[in-house]
Amino acid sequence: MCGICGIIENQYSQKPERETIVQKMMDRMIHRGPDDQGLYIEPGIAMGHRRLAIIDVEHGRQPMSTADGRYTLVFNGEIYNYIELRKSLIASGVSFKTSSDTEVLLQMLIHKGPKCLNELNGMFAFALFDNKNSKWILARDPFGIKPLYYIALKDKIVFASEIKALLEHPDVNAEVDSESVQQYLTFQFCLGERTLFRKIQKLAPGSYITGTGEKVEKISQYWRMKFHMDDNNNEEYFANHLSSLIKDSVHLQLRSDVPLGAYLSGGLDSSTVAAIAAEYIGPGMKTFHGFFPDGTDYDESNFARVAAESFQAELLTIGLSPQQFIEDMPALICAMDEPAAGPGIFPQYRVSKMAAGHVKVVLGGQGGDELFGGYARYLLGYLEQALKGAIFETQEEGKHVVTLSSIIPNLPILRSYQPLMRYFWKDGLFEDMDARYFRLINRNSNIKKLLTKDAAAQFDHPAVFEEFQKVFNHPDTKSYVNKMIHFDMKEFLPSLLQVEDRVSMAVSIESRVPLLDVRIAELMCSMPPKIKFKGGESKSILKKAIKKWIPDSIFKRKDKMGFPVPLTNWMSKEPVRGFFHDTLLSKASKQRGLFNPVALENLIHRETNFGRQLWGALCLELWHQQFIDS
Repeated sequence: MCGICGIIENQYSQKPERETIVQKMMDRMIHRGPDDQGLYIEPGIAMGHRRLAIIDVEHGRQPMSTADGRYTLVFNGEIYNYIELRKSLIASGVSFKTSSDTEVLLQMLIHKGPKCLNELNGMFAFALFDNKNSKWILARDPFGIKPLYYIALKDKIVFASEIKALLEHPDVNAEVDSESVQQYLTFQFCLGERTLFRKIQKLAPGSYITGTGEKVEKISQYWRMKFHMDDNNNEEYFANHLSSLIKDSVHLQLRSDVPLGAYLSGGLDSSTVAAIAAEYIGPGMKTFHGFFPDGTDYDESNFARVAAESFQAELLTIGLSPQQFIEDMPALICAMDEPAAGPGIFPQYRVSKMAAGHVKVVLGGQGGDELFGGYARYLLGYLEQALKGAIFETQEEGKHVVTLSSIIPNLPILRSYQPLMRYFWKDGLFEDMDARYFRLINRNSNIKKLLTKDAAAQFDHPAVFEEFQKVFNHPDTKSYVNKMIHFDMKEFLPSLLQVEDRVSMAVSIESRVPLLDVRIAELMCSMPPKIKFKGGESKSILKKAIKKWIPDSIFKRKDKMGFPVPLTNWMSKEPVRGFFHDTLLSKASKQRGLFNPVALENLIHRETNFGRQLWGALCLELWHQQFIDS
């Protein structure tokens, strides 16, 4: 786990200032790799690496070059199956000087080129440079667990693990992309390769770029979800296969030469990962949990304690306060480069900070909701579909994935989502699937009321919806549940993984997510919806696959929380209300001309149920202060 950066120029370029610039880029990411740093400077290329040493601590230094100096690699992440790949390469005659996964990746790329990307089981972002002909490749893992940003300028390509490192280059400016802001205000993340910074892009998950010198030649996708249904196997087969894949993935991701622990929320996903890890590590494995002492609606520590006791793990907990929230938010927005996702970033950061005092690697359950259909909004969407089918005696999906009678036993999970239900059914009932799901994930349905007159006039809602439709209505996704999962895996999950990466790297620990294994994703994509989302039950197939590892009290939970932050409670009094007021109604914010100050003040002082509108406005204003104003 590290930070990488570089400048690729004309093969004859030997500008003396390149080393100084790359050093500044590395210094900006010291939190990603406090253990070591390395530079590679040759005509046409300058690359830097900050190292957090996890595998082969003594010998895995980067940038790593071949003995003849032709190929050089900078790599951020882990290749979990590097031992198996190494054995295969040795059998074909390749020799190794280290036992690091970095050298394995280097040799795989030399001998197989980009084709090897589908053989890698890991999380990664890397740059490989061929000094003989100035050819290069930038690549990112299938899910986007590890970040990679780049900007193509007239005479150079600049890349880095974080945007703030790119901004250290004198030719890279921090400018606002207005279309991306509209997407952020809608989803609280940007679609595709967009960022909030004009011209700065993120490499899409499962993709790689090839080029020569300062020229980008091709952007290719090497992996994507393919929803080709396997109708030849039954529920028992899928549950057993899923169980074995999850266990193997956790086992692989325990490979580490430094201390390792696990996050433990008390929910299904993190409990499963931690329980399997404990089977291999043994009693006393350290687990980490955060809670809010604001009542049972915000405290899952009892469930986390039950889980930890069931597999004899040590549970370390931390209580979270409104004052910590105020202290952390500006720095967290800076750490994020651009805001994404919801308030969960704050507790995730505090738990990561606690974990960093005990371990250097931590495992978590990220990705489970997207892979296994765990969001309440999926159930809500299907409830409408079931009603529509029962009333009009139709079925848009061709087969009865969820019927009204089958969905009823699973409806109690919606008990705590009454505000969402009221909003969802306020209008648009029985519209097309894309319009209905867009309504479920739109974080700012009344955005024009929150904006100034000029900003509202420029807001292009149809364009945002059209970009959403391109992803949601993928031709492979015939069923509603697959359409929802496909969108969330492709667009929403990367924003959550951005949070996962930044909050862990901010405190210099490595976060691993074993559920995000390509083999698991491909199995779930091939699973018929009637098995995957049987009766609209949240994580139906996962529950069957992991029951042997999970205590009954957790297994039977119907009060899914998802690490909620009690902002509704906090906003009713000081100091949090004052923090929102001072940030959003500051002179700089008003001069920006984006938000209507009167509308913001009404939200801050009159809203009884904290909504994502205020959250999005706060993050966007803090981002402007951190990156644009400065």
